[in-house]
Amino acid sequence: MNGPKICRKCVLPEAPPEITLDADGVCNICADYAKQTAAAREEKPLETDFTKILAQHRGKHEYDCLVMCSGGKDSTASLYYMKTRYKTKPLAFTFDHGFETEDALDNIKKAVEKLGVDFMLFRSDFMHDMFAKIINTGSKAVICHLCSIWYMDLTFKMAARFDIPIIIAGWTKGQSLRQPAMTKCACNITAPEFARMGAATKEFIDQHVRTDPKYKDFPASMEEVLARAQKRHKALVLSPHWFLPYDSQTYVETIERELGWKYPALSYPAKSTNCYLNFISAYNSMKNYGYTHYHVEMSKLIRDGALTRAEALELLKMDFGKDFLNKIAAPLGCKIE
Repeated sequence: MNGPKICRKCVLPEAPPEITLDADGVCNICADYAKQTAAAREEKPLETDFTKILAQHRGKHEYDCLVMCSGGKDSTASLYYMKTRYKTKPLAFTFDHGFETEDALDNIKKAVEKLGVDFMLFRSDFMHDMFAKIINTGSKAVICHLCSIWYMDLTFKMAARFDIPIIIAGWTKGQSLRQPAMTKCACNITAPEFARMGAATKEFIDQHVRTDPKYKDFPASMEEVLARAQKRHKALVLSPHWFLPYDSQTYVETIERELGWKYPALSYPAKSTNCYLNFISAYNSMKNYGYTHYHVEMSKLIRDGALTRAEALELLKMDFGKDFLNKIAAPLGCKIE
């Protein structure tokens, strides 16, 4: 059986009403992008903007920045540049919900040791009941979106605890447009590509999260995370990848050489570093929507000329089955039907 039609310019499938293809096989997202003025498309954040912000805060706190480290190429490169290029004093911070890969954690360990930076690992099974409920109820909520709400709330709390003025992420240009310092954390949930995902996640939080005493204080949205953070401790959220001219191949070669970084043996998409649970999240998104948030990110990179369509299609191939997914789900007491 043939799958859904895919935009001939990016990798988004036809998924009405949010994503539609015209008679030429081009999606409405690409068509809208093409209508933008050349000046609007070419407007890019300048590295001088970034260095000015860093200069305003450097040396005024015990740590200049809190760097979120997943062990992936983007966050590892962020840590590397914050220490070597920008000469800041970072605190590396890793959050592990119990499904981080051994390869990712090994990458982090090597990076912090070689760079000589302070490091904090926060491991918790707090989210496990929520993850299990998503699987058992057959919810269309996106696991990664719920996890991002948790880890951003946690990150802001850690920044407040250590009085750190800047939070550094590894978000790429594909995950974000030019955003203000207080971001929506990589994904623009108001974009049409995320409309149904966002609605399903909100519905799950309203029906299954906020009604559970264990999660009564869980933020209802990323907006609530940011609102709480503003009251508790104001911290800027930035990514050096928005400002630097380097592509991922360039900085991967750098961290491989300087830090001994390696691609994990298992991750989705290919050549990424995501947790084991991400396989289930991606599988569910494909089943429920016909695409994942990685399709959205890579499609933006294609439009910006940072990735070819052929490269994206290769990276997005799913070569895992339900037996593998069930091994991941087993610690949650779940089974993928």
